[in-house]
Amino acid sequence: MMPNITRRAVVALGLLMAVPALPAAAATNPAEQFIADNIHKGFDLLNNKSLSPVQRRAQFEQFLLGIADMKRIAVFTLGNYRRSASPADLEAFDTAFQNYAVSVYQSYFSKYAGQSLKVTGSQVRSADDVVVQTQLIDPNDRSGQPPVEVDFRVRTDTGRPVVTDVAYSGIWLALEERDQFTAFLGQNGGNLRTLVNHLNELARQYK
Repeated sequence: MMPNITRRAVVALGLLMAVPALPAAAATNPAEQFIADNIHKGFDLLNNKSLSPVQRRAQFEQFLLGIADMKRIAVFTLGNYRRSASPADLEAFDTAFQNYAVSVYQSYFSKYAGQSLKVTGSQVRSADDVVVQTQLIDPNDRSGQPPVEVDFRVRTDTGRPVVTDVAYSGIWLALEERDQFTAFLGQNGGNLRTLVNHLNELARQYK
């Protein structure tokens, strides 16, 4: 079902902000440093007891939109449907996508209390495209299984580092979202407003 994939993507991105960083080797490039720094910033924000829930949500939304290029991600997930969409429909979808992302994360971040992210390295794809590798460490896990790998694709082609995709256990989630969204649109005559309304309704449920 389409919402499950979207929820996984948002939660994986939320891990960047919900859990503290473990000590790691010094960052070898700016992308690694960007991810490591924001782990700390997000953790401090979400654990600030002086903020009301409304203030925390507002500051979280600002923080999320500051580190992730949500508009770029949203447009990518539409696949070829973005070419035939009107500017008004694209703007509505961008807003719905962002609102849904914030709402889902606010609902799920508490589940990761006590876990930590550790930056383990990176893969430089090009001068402005780096995949930063992290591991999700759960101190209470006694399964003997290796830690879950969460990778962040960091682009700098717009002049500043931004997250444009997240891989959870090797699955690139923006790609999964694109498949799910385009399938949903295919079943609904390519009507982007139908997808917008669906995401808006899900966001209301999570709020």
